[in-house]
Amino acid sequence: MISFSVHPGVYQTSVETGLRNILEDMWIRSLRRGDGTIFIISGFANYNGGARFYKILKEHTENGGRVVAILGGSASQRLSSKQVVHALLECGAEVFLINRKRILHAKCYGFLTENGEQSAVITSGNFTAPGLSQNIEASVYLKNQALSDSSFSWCDLVNKMFDQNWQYYQCLIDPLSPHWNLLYDETPQSYALDEVDQETLIVKLVPTDTNRILANPGDISGRGSQYFWLSKDCFDFFPPLTIRNQRGWKGTLSAFINLNYVDLGISDQVRITFEAENNLDFRLGTGRLRYTKMAEPGDLACITRISEDSYELRIIRQNNPAYQRLDLFAPNFIGSRGKRYGYIDSQQFFSIL
Repeated sequence: MISFSVHPGVYQTSVETGLRNILEDMWIRSLRRGDGTIFIISGFANYNGGARFYKILKEHTENGGRVVAILGGSASQRLSSKQVVHALLECGAEVFLINRKRILHAKCYGFLTENGEQSAVITSGNFTAPGLSQNIEASVYLKNQALSDSSFSWCDLVNKMFDQNWQYYQCLIDPLSPHWNLLYDETPQSYALDEVDQETLIVKLVPTDTNRILANPGDISGRGSQYFWLSKDCFDFFPPLTIRNQRGWKGTLSAFINLNYVDLGISDQVRITFEAENNLDFRLGTGRLRYTKMAEPGDLACITRISEDSYELRIIRQNNPAYQRLDLFAPNFIGSRGKRYGYIDSQQFFSIL
């Protein structure tokens, strides 16, 4: 079987609407934990690119399987990060860097089971948050029969790559290992965002987002954590989710961000959490909105990224003149209760406001 997609959600010949969905089908639904080898080949890689899969990769190696990752590395280019390599090593993966500027441009993912069954994805999407979520990428998903017909072999491919006269490093946890000098640090910095990252996330709110906002102090409906429920495809909108709970990969991955509640005139440090084991969605802590009556179902929450770890939150009420225009930028559904989301260039967002 062969399927093709241009994503996110542009065109597909099967039910998988994007690279993340394809990898979920290949590594989670189609592969038994511990059976054979998972392969990751990508010129660029960052921590949030793997956030959806660290739990699966670790379970695979814990059950006797292998994970082999070949990534690009460069002392002068931001190809692969220290954070993603460290995470892969913690999962039990064998990680190799090719030290030759930008030579590794291939992106291939797949598996080979003990009985010889294979699957592969040939794609333009890197093992990064943008590559797996919001970048416009194309992917060809090939299953066992199609690969057999083409005489493809994962073993032959990887062996041929290692036979080349390229400078390879096998990555080690040892902090003094020289390969760490070929990796960049994803820790949020103070420099300005690239133009492509200057986006605003627009979310149409539903009752689960606003029940605690509309509650009165002492109401049962005001109990619990106040948060906004966000899409699964927010990996490239937030900083590296490197904070793990005590259950490791099997619980949550999160990060702290600085959030300016523009409507309230206050700022706070809040947590953005990826529910890695439960609903596989993102939750943005918005505790300062509790009891404020600042939002109700149907309103828009507009989250503007200002820097790598600083954001602004604005609530656009349904009677706001900008509401109808901004609502058009949230066409993607989350679940089945009318919740929608989307992105808009921040310059255009401010122009509409």
